[in-house]
Amino acid sequence: MTADRRRRAPRAAGGLRGMALLQNPLRNKGTAFAEAEREALGLRGLLPPAVLTQDQQAARVLHNLRRMTDPLDKFVSLNALHDRNEALFFRVVMDHPDEMMPIIYTPTVGLACQQYGLIFQRPRGVFVSAQDRGLVADLLRNWPHRKVGIIVVTDGERILGLGDLGANGMGIPVGKLSLYTALAGVHPELCLPVMLDVGTNNAALRDDPLYIGIKQQRLRGPEFDALFDEFVAAAQEVFPGVVIQFEDFANLNAFRLLEKYRERVCCFNDDIQGTASVALAGLYSALRVTKAKLADQRVLFLGAGEAATGICDLIVSALVDEGLPQSEARRRCWLFDSKGLVVQSRADLAEHKRHYAHDHAPTADFHSAVEHLKPTAIIGVAAVGQAFDRQVLEAMARINARPIVFALSNPTSKAECTADEAYRWTGGRALFACGSPFDPVTIEGKTLVPRQGNNSYIFPGVGLGLIAARARRATDAMFLAAARALAEQVTADDLAQGSLYPALARVRDVSAHIAAAVVKVAVADGVAGVQRRARLLPFVQSQMYDPRYRSFV
Repeated sequence: MTADRRRRAPRAAGGLRGMALLQNPLRNKGTAFAEAEREALGLRGLLPPAVLTQDQQAARVLHNLRRMTDPLDKFVSLNALHDRNEALFFRVVMDHPDEMMPIIYTPTVGLACQQYGLIFQRPRGVFVSAQDRGLVADLLRNWPHRKVGIIVVTDGERILGLGDLGANGMGIPVGKLSLYTALAGVHPELCLPVMLDVGTNNAALRDDPLYIGIKQQRLRGPEFDALFDEFVAAAQEVFPGVVIQFEDFANLNAFRLLEKYRERVCCFNDDIQGTASVALAGLYSALRVTKAKLADQRVLFLGAGEAATGICDLIVSALVDEGLPQSEARRRCWLFDSKGLVVQSRADLAEHKRHYAHDHAPTADFHSAVEHLKPTAIIGVAAVGQAFDRQVLEAMARINARPIVFALSNPTSKAECTADEAYRWTGGRALFACGSPFDPVTIEGKTLVPRQGNNSYIFPGVGLGLIAARARRATDAMFLAAARALAEQVTADDLAQGSLYPALARVRDVSAHIAAAVVKVAVADGVAGVQRRARLLPFVQSQMYDPRYRSFV
């Protein structure tokens, strides 16, 4: 090999050689390093002599995964692959999204978070604890990549439907950012998971000798706010213009943090805004089947937290955009919380519920609320398993020719109903979406294919669009545009088989369309750092990461 090729190869490999290169997941190719690369990069003898293609490596990964029966074992195996070879990890996930998504994200990620202290292998992301006041910028500078484009941050207080998991909640930002890359092509070097460890009120975790977080009660009030202020300021200082996604904060903090920072930095809350966007997209798809208008719907929510009110707010924005007065638009949305129907006469309502507290008699059980309000759609976001029982679903089928039933809570144990229950108890007429994956259901010879109304259809494309636009703010108009873009990607064939969302096999293309819609809004609203472009889709697609190996020589 010439001396010139020897000089070029280390530069192409980020200056890494030998074992250091094999231990760097962003550049490691394992047995796929070619003979010339092995010679130039000091790898000869450190690898077995056979040179395999990436496809051959992926086949080996799949063979080993499919021999496993325990979902957590599969999660750990994929996580280990992620830690040693990111390109191969993302190749496997991208080529087999239906098989891999339930492993790397819901529902298995919930179990992984519960067991995080047991399965923790290598650090991924930055842990900022309550003991790090005054040092947050220094901690972020320890991250090896300077061009971070998006941070997903959690404090672990409300992980999925599982509650306070403290520092174990780091599994969620790691999983979310894996989906940014796998589903929307955001380059992994741009992604930073952050765990804001402010303690946990979960006594069992504090007593667990293998718990990885600080063992104290959660910070509240001014102490929490001071640490979070420092984190946001440090993130902007170390990574100027970075997008920050707030993830799995409890209602106590979720709404106020979003309101506090949304006009200061480019940030959003996926549990509020992402959930809203994917749910609205599902409603738009369902209305293509019923031939009805959004303004004609009455939507009853089981749950009145950040997900429910976020969906309500976006439905209202859509209706106002279509010409309905805001007060009328809000009357289309009803909430049902742990104390019953949210009505004006109740004196115990938190601020975020009051816009949707209407004049109606108190109603203590959900079935009665369905009978009284006669909703066209019910949406479950309260993590109360089996709450949409046979009585509720049969009532919805009696009231509506095509009842809209969204059981969006996850993990699967928290689902309001299964796909089989939704279809069978409505005579196969339900327009159904779920938060966790369910198998197809055959009723009277027709096979219905439920698809997840999962935020993973929305947030990766939104994040890609915000990064591509160099957006200074993430606005509600962007999430409305994202919902419409997602609904437009649902085909007539999808609807014919009962699917309200596109197939996961198409999700990268779907994410590109969503990102283009976000960039268009950012430019139109004057919050973009890029100029108007005639062809937005190719612009977005040109920035998407492709995890195929490239030659270093």
